[in-house]
Amino acid sequence: MNFNDILKKMKKEEPTSTEKNTNMDEIFDEFQQVNEARQNQKNETEGSDNENVDTEFSAEDKHKEELALANDKFLRLYAEFDNYKRRTSKERVELLQTAGKDVIVSLLPVLDDFERASRAIENAKDVSAVKEGVSLVHNKLKNLLSQKGLKEMLSKGQPFDADIHEAVTNIPAPSDDLKGKVVDVLEEGYLLNDKVIRFAKVVVGA
Repeated sequence: MNFNDILKKMKKEEPTSTEKNTNMDEIFDEFQQVNEARQNQKNETEGSDNENVDTEFSAEDKHKEELALANDKFLRLYAEFDNYKRRTSKERVELLQTAGKDVIVSLLPVLDDFERASRAIENAKDVSAVKEGVSLVHNKLKNLLSQKGLKEMLSKGQPFDADIHEAVTNIPAPSDDLKGKVVDVLEEGYLLNDKVIRFAKVVVGA
């Protein structure tokens, strides 16, 4: 039972008197005003709470949506990167397997020449002709490798350089101008596109 119900009951039970009725009306009005004020304050508080709740829910929903979008973007990028890694790995394996194919194919004619030279040597009686044939095949091979970027080092008579030479031994220099220089080459060194692929094994004058 609220204040309004209580006051109405009191008015019905109170003896009829003009003065008393006036006082009761005033008290009733005051209680009603206080009750209305409390009710308005309660409604405002509830409305404010509802607005706060709505705002909180709205912000939470927004964050959830942004998180879902970011997660979806991450998954897409991860999938693309994983596909990229697989593709590049496969291409790298294929490249390693076929890297020497071009060089090997170009060397096949030289191999054929060596086989023909071997058959000719079996029945050859003219040594000079055999030497000439072998020399031709040798030059053909060197020219072919040169076209692929292979270059022979010029070592003999050059100052010893640890970056491209490997000293096998030292011997007394035949002359003073050969001290610290390459006197003899035991194994030629080679460059591939100006990069050392084999060091020259040399004898250095001391």
